[in-house]
Amino acid sequence: MKERVAALDAWARPWAERGRLNGWAYEFLLFGLKQAWACLFGGLMLALIVGTHLWWPAGAPLARYDFLVIASVAIQASLLALKLERWDEAAVIGVFHIVGTIMEVFKTAHGSWIYPEPGLLKIAGVPLFSGFMYACIGSYIARIWRLFDVTYVRYPPIWTTWVLAILAYANFFTHHYGPDIRLGLFALSVVIFGRTWFLFTPDRVARRMPFLLGGLLVALFIWFAENLGTLAGAWVYPSQRHGWTMVPIGKLGAWYLLMLLSYVLVTAVHRPRTAGCD
Repeated sequence: MKERVAALDAWARPWAERGRLNGWAYEFLLFGLKQAWACLFGGLMLALIVGTHLWWPAGAPLARYDFLVIASVAIQASLLALKLERWDEAAVIGVFHIVGTIMEVFKTAHGSWIYPEPGLLKIAGVPLFSGFMYACIGSYIARIWRLFDVTYVRYPPIWTTWVLAILAYANFFTHHYGPDIRLGLFALSVVIFGRTWFLFTPDRVARRMPFLLGGLLVALFIWFAENLGTLAGAWVYPSQRHGWTMVPIGKLGAWYLLMLLSYVLVTAVHRPRTAGCD
């Protein structure tokens, strides 16, 4: 793969160096290709969810949900075998898989959403592929960290990010019995990360973006994927029981908090590096 990328760069570089506009276009192309490559796990999962919704045969001996579980395991194993994901990254992603599955069991028990189709590979009615959907987020963050050589400016103390992540995860459970503190968590994320920027390198020049803006953009694309997932019937919200409707934009806040949780878990193996500037 690296040889093919090098060959593409050798072919396209002379064109990119003909002018500033060409250079920007080529850099944007590389940015998109790296983003797509980082989304490999999530993209394959989404393709499987949509594809099986459209073409899964009625009366098949293997339930669609069970096939998705088997396919998810195969994708994860392939990423490791092809060295597209490191074992320490996979371990952290596995932790996110577990905490995500626990939350799925709790949320479905409280009627937040349901998994309407049959299957054998379930825990308390939750198909095991659901945990891999959380793992996709962790895989994306871990891969993009390396692909774009991410560094940080004014990164906050590590312990503050863990406090935010733990509180965010706890609130997904506790708000069913007490006050929902997500607005406070949004404010806390601004206090902790408000001055933080991250630097990423699509081509040869490092670009920079506010950390919180990057987090919101990731959450937005997860929300887009969630709409496709529910349209494909992978899971159903109460408002969609009588026909599909768009997932409320308010869910964006939940994905923002889950993205922060996933990000903080990934920092256990990718120690944030400062960019050497302030």
